[in-house]
Amino acid sequence: MQYAVITGATQGIGKAVAEKLLQGGYSIAVCARNKEKLEALQMAWQKQYPAAAIIIYNTDLGNSENATAFGNFVISQFTKIDILVNNTGTFTPGTIAEEPPGKLEALMAVNLYSAYYLTRTLLPAMKEAASGHIFNMCSVASLKAYANGGSYSISKYALLGFSDNLREELKPYNIKVTAICPGATYTPSWEGSGIPEERIMEAADVAKMLFSTSELSPQANVETIVMRPVKGDL
Repeated sequence: MQYAVITGATQGIGKAVAEKLLQGGYSIAVCARNKEKLEALQMAWQKQYPAAAIIIYNTDLGNSENATAFGNFVISQFTKIDILVNNTGTFTPGTIAEEPPGKLEALMAVNLYSAYYLTRTLLPAMKEAASGHIFNMCSVASLKAYANGGSYSISKYALLGFSDNLREELKPYNIKVTAICPGATYTPSWEGSGIPEERIMEAADVAKMLFSTSELSPQANVETIVMRPVKGDL
């Protein structure tokens, strides 16, 4: 049995990734802030994948202590970690000059520190096994500044930097690190936007790419994945 950890897994890309890994035979540990959604998904997934262990954890990873606690909980439940998907994130537009005080700190806490502290907690076990694959859900906003990006874009640039540094550190331990940088992907944040669903990517597209990357030979690593709608960014 292989084991995966996915944060922010009740909707959007995180949910699609969790379902793709379940289809691939993984047992999973997932966390999210919405307890009701977590419990409903656990019941539905367990019915569909009875052989899998499906562990849920209700928490807000915007608090570093919660991220560490979730990591320790995973270690108590799983014998190893084959895949870690740092997917938790939040998006709010704005400009640096006009954002309310605390916006940068709030977005960094969710979009960067959650991945930083959870990864730190799980790394000793992954290093001991000398294997594993860490996926950090970055964004095209990690690659290029754009209007009204503000602190969100700053936090995503930081997550890409975290990914690059982590990859260098973990090369001696045969642990892979892949940064995924999706463009517009249809998730609940796009609902009511007036943008046709067919104009942007599906969450399942990102999940398929992640799973395919995880299936490569042990000596091959895709460092950065950039995905955009066929008609380009919005």
